[in-house]
Amino acid sequence: MLADMVEELGHRVVAEAGNIRDGVALAGMAVFDFAILDINIGGYSISPVAKIIAERGLPFFFVSGYGAAGRPEAYSDRPVLQKPLLMAKLGEAINSILSAEIDRSGKWFLPCRNGIMDCGFVSGVPRTGTR
Repeated sequence: MLADMVEELGHRVVAEAGNIRDGVALAGMAVFDFAILDINIGGYSISPVAKIIAERGLPFFFVSGYGAAGRPEAYSDRPVLQKPLLMAKLGEAINSILSAEIDRSGKWFLPCRNGIMDCGFVSGVPRTGTR
């Protein structure tokens, strides 16, 4: 459902993971422009995934059914959207995180391919099929 919302907002979901192990692998190797991370994946903290994405210098924000509770302390400056998500709030969060990545020259810090930003998406409930 979240992936559908992201795509409806004009972005392409390029990766999804339903567990921390797969999330760590994707965080380190997948090519994406920003990530949306569920704080809790199957009872495990998303911290290892967030750490890798942060080390790569890529923007991300969190989603959670519990709000900011449980957000990894090291990333207390990162936004958290409360589930269930509203399309308008998700769009605002994506626009905000992407606008923060504009450097002083006004150009995108990360490449934007054909006007479509690629989203690396880590969720507790992946859609069926592969991308």
